[in-house]
Amino acid sequence: LCAVSLHLEYCIHMGSPQCNTDQLRRVGDDVSVGEKCLWAGIHLQYSVNISLLLTVLQKSPCSKCVACVENRVLEVSVSLLTEHFHMQSESLIKPLMQTISHQHYRVRVDVIQATGTVIQFGNGKSVDDVLSHLAQRLFDEIPKVRQAVTTVVGEWLLHLRDRYSYFHKLIPLLLSSVTDDIPENITLAWTYWEKIGLQWEKENEEDLKDKMDFSVPPSHYPKGVTRPGLGCRELVSRNLSKVLPALCRDVTDWVESTRVKASQLLYVLLLHAEDHITQHMELLLRTLYQACLDEESEVVRNCVKAAELIGTFVSPKVSLRLITSAFEVTPKPSCLMVLAAVIRGSPKEILQPHLSDLGDTLSQAGVCQQSEEVLYMEQLLCCVRALIEVCQEDCQEICLQLMKVLVTVMAVPSSQHLKEKAEETMCSLAEVQQLDGFLYLYRQHILQLLEWVSVSHDSWTCYSPEILQLDVIATHSGPVIGEALHDFILILKTCLQPNKDPQMRLKLFTVLSELLQKANETINSQGLFPHYLEIVIKDILAPNLQWHAGRTAAAIRTTAVSCLWALIHCQMLAPEEILKVKDALMPQIIAAMDEDSKISRLMGCRIVGGILKVCGRQFDEIQLGKTYPEVLKRLDDASPDVQLTAAHTLTDWFKCLKGSDVKSAMKSHIEFLYQELLIHLDDQDPDTQNAVLEVLKEGSILYPELLVREVEIAIDKHRTPVYCKQLLHHIQTTREPA
Repeated sequence: LCAVSLHLEYCIHMGSPQCNTDQLRRVGDDVSVGEKCLWAGIHLQYSVNISLLLTVLQKSPCSKCVACVENRVLEVSVSLLTEHFHMQSESLIKPLMQTISHQHYRVRVDVIQATGTVIQFGNGKSVDDVLSHLAQRLFDEIPKVRQAVTTVVGEWLLHLRDRYSYFHKLIPLLLSSVTDDIPENITLAWTYWEKIGLQWEKENEEDLKDKMDFSVPPSHYPKGVTRPGLGCRELVSRNLSKVLPALCRDVTDWVESTRVKASQLLYVLLLHAEDHITQHMELLLRTLYQACLDEESEVVRNCVKAAELIGTFVSPKVSLRLITSAFEVTPKPSCLMVLAAVIRGSPKEILQPHLSDLGDTLSQAGVCQQSEEVLYMEQLLCCVRALIEVCQEDCQEICLQLMKVLVTVMAVPSSQHLKEKAEETMCSLAEVQQLDGFLYLYRQHILQLLEWVSVSHDSWTCYSPEILQLDVIATHSGPVIGEALHDFILILKTCLQPNKDPQMRLKLFTVLSELLQKANETINSQGLFPHYLEIVIKDILAPNLQWHAGRTAAAIRTTAVSCLWALIHCQMLAPEEILKVKDALMPQIIAAMDEDSKISRLMGCRIVGGILKVCGRQFDEIQLGKTYPEVLKRLDDASPDVQLTAAHTLTDWFKCLKGSDVKSAMKSHIEFLYQELLIHLDDQDPDTQNAVLEVLKEGSILYPELLVREVEIAIDKHRTPVYCKQLLHHIQTTREPA
């Protein structure tokens, strides 16, 4: 045998002069007829094992020559030595597989072709030995290598003697090529696949006779997709149970490229399997739930397309029951993603009977309030959009449930884009019902929505999601909230009691304050809010103006004062209403002007000024005497805004005494005010000086002689007499006409 090997090596090098590196023009140079005869003669005369030939060839320094000669050797052996080749073919597999990953792509192509020839005319059992290697070549970056795999597998599926035994192993390889990046490879794969399906259809015509004669095409099919032939569909359906478990493992493999390829193949298989998917639903859903959380977007995209096919081919009675049962454990974003895809893939008429159940499931607190994660809420929103897109006007049946979901999505904090998408979806929901806008949806369901959020309002805390939902309903519904004022005020009355959670009260007061700033466009849109003013002031605002220790309590007092100012500023409080509540409110308002919060002090001054303007003339000397001291203190405030507001309030106080019956009784208070204001007239801040000057000008009408005397005493003590002289000039000017 050693002697034969030496002679063979000599013959090979002598018989392959075109493989010299200096003369090699192209890898695929034809082997001459004489060389073919040489290889045939060697084999016939010496019965040499062909693997020995390949072993000798692999020692050649020219790797491209190796590939050419290997392929030619096998072609010659097959064409001339068919009766001997079958016995020798298994010995070729190992050296071929050792070369299949060669660095030169032409070598890889020739080895794949040679492998196809060996197994086609040799022992078919060798398919198991080469499958993994061929599958790996489907990831080859060179299109011609992937094309070679497609050709070899296609030929096997058409002509391999034992092909029926290997359908479940070869079909995935061929169908993986129909999602190739190169159009030529896709066309080649589909061409082979159609031939294979037609051939199998003819070979099994008796079994398929009923389906061929009476089969009805599905009424609903993915748009833009051509339905595979009967033979192709049957081949996949009959082998799906053998292919799917391994494929599902690959979809969740740790290698990214494997996951992408497997997810592409999953879609193709489900497209062929059609309603046969039903028996594999549990495995499929488990896989899709995991794959839809993949970091690779292409994997997610392919799995979503596969889930849409479930909606197309599987009865909603089966698919929705299995999917919604997953929500009973721990709903995940991927579960919602799959559900949305199934809904999109379902035909309207088949989905309609299940609308009510779907709406109830999505609006359950355990589903729509399960998580505030943005991805989760996005997929929840996708489910609603899918229902609107598919069911159109039928969504009127579950409009309330969808509104609950949309309100919950909009209530997610710190996600403005999500809120905008939810509002767009709400507009779409109104449009399919032929309504002019989402406000009409609120008008239809405002009472039901308020009832929904207030089920447990007596036990709300700052962490209750219902607070955020109420915020959305109250602020987003615009003028519609004014139509449900009774229910809304009762919720506020219960939740804003001093014994409730402080943080929760602070949030609700913020909502109320926001509404009061545009009262006529929100809570007073129907003109009914004045009927509830007494409840708002006595039962809601007044109790929360009481002093309590802590920053949260101080913040609550601030928002309560802001709400009260909004009521007065928008002139919803009539003079008679203010007179009813002033005795209860004035002590708290005056106390608010001494708060640490600048806003509280500012609002307190404004409220006192507003009350004085409206009904100050109805105040007696005791009430007027208790009002001004705290306002006077605010002229020393650290905030310039508070100082100026306090000055304006004192102006209003003086106006209340003009022509009043209590003027004489208040003379000592007026004299004290003159003295204090003259001190502030010498303030370092020019704005404060001007403001105080205007106050004194207004107050000079009451007792001008008294004020002149006080100015003459104070003028020598001021750093500059300018403002005092202006005041004296003003007094003299106003007295002359008199």
